[in-house]
Amino acid sequence: MKNKHLPSQVGADSSSPASSAKPRAKFTDEFKRTAVAKLRQEGQNATLLAIELGIRRNQLYKWAKKIDEHGPDVPLREPGRPPVSEESEVTRLRRELAAAKEELAILKKFDAYLTRLKK
Repeated sequence: MKNKHLPSQVGADSSSPASSAKPRAKFTDEFKRTAVAKLRQEGQNATLLAIELGIRRNQLYKWAKKIDEHGPDVPLREPGRPPVSEESEVTRLRRELAAAKEELAILKKFDAYLTRLKK
């Protein structure tokens, strides 16, 4: 039996799976606002517009929601954690508590391991 390669396997480098990952698309505020303006035109189909722009349909709705919440003149933020200056104290304390709980769990496991070694 001959060793055949499937089309999806040809040229695939198994040593670096991250090399095939598509980079995250970044869009300018102007592009986002134009896309939302087109979405809000009378009779515009969101699915067709998303295909035309090369984005997901739900992304259009997310941009529209952000524009509605923050106003038309406020720049849209990039995804990710907000800057520390904008973060609320409750959010910061919750993150610190989660880190402390994780550290405590690790220490408990280490203590149990040392206790077993002593026996």
